[in-house]
Amino acid sequence: MVNLTRYNAANLDQLMDRITRNTIGMDEYFDRIFKLQESSSNYPPYNLIQISDTESQLELALAGFKKDEVNVYTQDGKIFIEGKKEEKDEQPNYVHKGVAQRSFSRSWTLSDETEVRSVAFEDGLLVITLGKVVPEHHHRKDYL
Repeated sequence: MVNLTRYNAANLDQLMDRITRNTIGMDEYFDRIFKLQESSSNYPPYNLIQISDTESQLELALAGFKKDEVNVYTQDGKIFIEGKKEEKDEQPNYVHKGVAQRSFSRSWTLSDETEVRSVAFEDGLLVITLGKVVPEHHHRKDYL
């Protein structure tokens, strides 16, 4: 008979240690999960909108960035968005500086069936349309 152990937030490290000792080939999967938790940043602000069952949009507010200062690419199952602001030697004398314009790098892990369908940058808003690739044998078929 196997004893079942209950795990909670206090002994989560024990659970993960037990899982990793008893799995083969899942190291990359667990690394992706833990790296996602480490890099949780709130800048730049973003929205994730579910358009339909197979389409969603990622919107990033990039006030003050120009199109040539933003780079969007996919690699190794992730989408990366980077903004590089050049530091100016002469800074204006701000009375109040509320618009953050610092360089950044954000990434999101994409599922294997998710593809980038379009990228648009207009009026300080970066809009990335993501689509779920549905295999032909999963499409609806009408017979009558």
